[in-house]
Amino acid sequence: MTVFRGLKAVLFSCAALGALAMPAHAEDTQYDWGKFPGYTLKVKLIGGTQYEKLYTRIAEWEKATGAKVEIVSSKNHFELDREIKQDIASGSITWCVGSNHTSFAPQYGDLYIDLKEVIPETTLAEFVPGTLASSMVDGRLVQLPRVTDVSNLYYQKELYENADNKAKYKAKFGTDLAPPKTFDEFKQQIIFFANPPNLYGTAFAGKDEGMTGRFMEIVRANGGDMFDANWNPTFNSQAGLDALQWFIDIYNAKAVPAGTVNYTWDDIGQAMAAGTLAVDLDWPGWAAFFNDPKSSKIAGKIGLAVAPVGTAGKRGGWSGSHSFSVTKDCDNKPAAVSFVTFLTDYQSEMMEARAGNLPTRTKAFADVVDEFKKDNNTYMADMFATWEQSLADARTPPLVPQWIEVSNVIWPELQAAIVGQKTPKDALDTAAEKAKQIMEDAGVLK
Repeated sequence: MTVFRGLKAVLFSCAALGALAMPAHAEDTQYDWGKFPGYTLKVKLIGGTQYEKLYTRIAEWEKATGAKVEIVSSKNHFELDREIKQDIASGSITWCVGSNHTSFAPQYGDLYIDLKEVIPETTLAEFVPGTLASSMVDGRLVQLPRVTDVSNLYYQKELYENADNKAKYKAKFGTDLAPPKTFDEFKQQIIFFANPPNLYGTAFAGKDEGMTGRFMEIVRANGGDMFDANWNPTFNSQAGLDALQWFIDIYNAKAVPAGTVNYTWDDIGQAMAAGTLAVDLDWPGWAAFFNDPKSSKIAGKIGLAVAPVGTAGKRGGWSGSHSFSVTKDCDNKPAAVSFVTFLTDYQSEMMEARAGNLPTRTKAFADVVDEFKKDNNTYMADMFATWEQSLADARTPPLVPQWIEVSNVIWPELQAAIVGQKTPKDALDTAAEKAKQIMEDAGVLK
């Protein structure tokens, strides 16, 4: 509940940004990041298209401080999470900074320091209050938020504006072809547009928390949830069965690539940029990449829309923030704190926002929209307005230490049902039983 209220606060803050606009301040460019000559800071960072542009700023921090940064790992977040857990299990925390996420943070125990104790209140006050609140675990600020995620729709405008497509769609379904407002319409259009192998309706992350998260989103949109108030798993409800059937239907219709069950977010984003997907339910951070002719075949041809609603008339609104954390075992915490603050300062947030990521500093949110409008970049300015609507229904996954462990018993069962190895009921009942055992073993189940 705390996090849900926090996300509401994010929305409120976004809506109030116009009133909060202030003159640009030069604090970040004049900030004393400290001096750490000869020191090498070891870090483990999330890698991938959406995340690595920020790391081009690392040289600036090295020049300012005299330190060097050694990127020990650069992997997708699921692989990084597994590696960090291995480090914890073996007691070999030899690095100082790690990429983190609001979904992942609760499971790491006391691995990371409380940043409230080392970062000035005046600096923390520059973050969106709700986003900062969502970064707390048991009252400790274990992560400094980097960018916020929320699901949204990208679509190829030419497909929707094509006269032949419009006529065929109207004849087949009796309604005008327009971006889907419900998951039923979404499925209908995914199958309608699919013309493999040149064009698929969409793709979805078929493993790890990407699969569980999207399933959770549709379950919630259908009026269900993952747990009840006593932490009994409830996703094997009718809402869950309907959600799983949605994936099965588009898979069986060959409206998604067969390999989608092994896709992660980078695979989907690259496929959309290559023009091989009609519609993509994805994160804000792809916005600029999709619209850049150097990286995308659909540049200038992208439409934006809020995520569809489910059978309950709701949006699932999966959301959370990527972040950075500092380990308790770090041999130079001042350098590590300086580094994570630098990577989330105003300049960094503006860099992220220009790529379409939702920034975590209040001022950056307002300033980047003004910047887009001055540059007549209506696509990006509209994107922020659209994504702000999505934040209205945003909810995080359950912020409990067991969430990723539970996710890891759910997604293989979902995958088995999607490829026809199990019935949806068998898959969900098995996953629910395993999830219940995890919660019982943890003493969480009431």
